[in-house]
Amino acid sequence: MSASEPSEQEVDRALVERAREGDAAAFEVLVRKYVPRLYGMVFNMTASHEDTDDLMQDIFLRVHRSLVRFRGESGFYTWVYSIAVNMTLNFLKRRNRRKTLSLDGPDGTVPQAALDGLTDVTDPVREAGLHELQVRLNEALQRLSEDHRAVVTMFDIQGIPHAEISRVLGVSEGTVRSRLHYAHKQLQAWLSDCLH
Repeated sequence: MSASEPSEQEVDRALVERAREGDAAAFEVLVRKYVPRLYGMVFNMTASHEDTDDLMQDIFLRVHRSLVRFRGESGFYTWVYSIAVNMTLNFLKRRNRRKTLSLDGPDGTVPQAALDGLTDVTDPVREAGLHELQVRLNEALQRLSEDHRAVVTMFDIQGIPHAEISRVLGVSEGTVRSRLHYAHKQLQAWLSDCLH
């Protein structure tokens, strides 16, 4: 990026200002930019495309209504991500039925980051083992509390650093690390027979 090019945060701030002034096209640019980034996180927490689609509409409705409160102390993405995580956690807490959490990405494929180092998927026997491991991992992730599942989803699946998760959830980095440590220990205990 050259010195004359605005940063992503500056571009976002300008779009937010235009959207606050009633420029629907500016808000549409923000939606198109951030829906793909948020969709995978919400889907990984809900394991339902239908619930994710509904939540995405609700999330961006809330974002639109709340633009006046965005002060720019954090990046726009952090602010939107925080809204998305909190709304998804609230949805999960209200939801009576339990669904299997999926590591599948929004396009129906398993993210490579979730597979790296697990197995060679070109071997049919190993591929079958990977499928069984994924099913077991999905079940184990569903057993975690929503708060622990959120940090695992953000850190292990989405690849978001501790500091960013801390800002999104409004907790200290130590709390994020503690939740991750606890969640990882729980997952290891529940999957111990698969990991040997």
